[in-house]
Amino acid sequence: MALWDSAERGRRWRQPRHSHPWLAELLFAFDERLRRRRAVFEYSRHPSCIFRLEIARARRPLVLREGGRVHPGERIARLHFWNEHVPPIPRNGATIAWARRMQVAIGDALRELARYLAARPDLADIAAICADVPNATSAQRDKLARIMAHYGFDAIIEPEHLPFGGRLHRFGENILISLIIFAQNAAALRADTLKRVRLPIYLSRQTLQSRFGGAPAATAVRS
Repeated sequence: MALWDSAERGRRWRQPRHSHPWLAELLFAFDERLRRRRAVFEYSRHPSCIFRLEIARARRPLVLREGGRVHPGERIARLHFWNEHVPPIPRNGATIAWARRMQVAIGDALRELARYLAARPDLADIAAICADVPNATSAQRDKLARIMAHYGFDAIIEPEHLPFGGRLHRFGENILISLIIFAQNAAALRADTLKRVRLPIYLSRQTLQSRFGGAPAATAVRS
């Protein structure tokens, strides 16, 4: 069976009505402008794909657990959350069912990414896949690192010494995240959202293909 060959699968991932629809539309429009500035694009039409993609360059050398190496200046694939596709947190907080939906969504998105990169010879030099995942606290960051290790990601956490401009940018990102949560599901907004830290995670290209590259073809976007 294909990964998403039924209308039922699409309905399963459809988000409920936003808490504040007008604010959600405004924020998504603003987010779209930011994506265009950074050339972030959609690499799949899978209804539960929760990531978009940016082609960037590594800023420092990395040695990954499963044998991958990344050198400064090499191209990398940076993942960004596709906010409209992320399963909304229930009003009473995260549940086992919600966590399962996220697990399925991450797996689907990585399989789609493996197919997309394999179909793009011009991206054959991509050395690794990475993301900076926002978390509310350092304790939650450690828990998320263990979860993402299940998919082959390495969490490389180093002490941050952000300049004033970097701290200001981080605070602005956290404000945007808080507003999106408020617009989608106001009951899920937490007081510590503005203090979110980041979890840098990395997955080697080889690990992506070996773990997620064997699924049947679906609808990766060709460009």
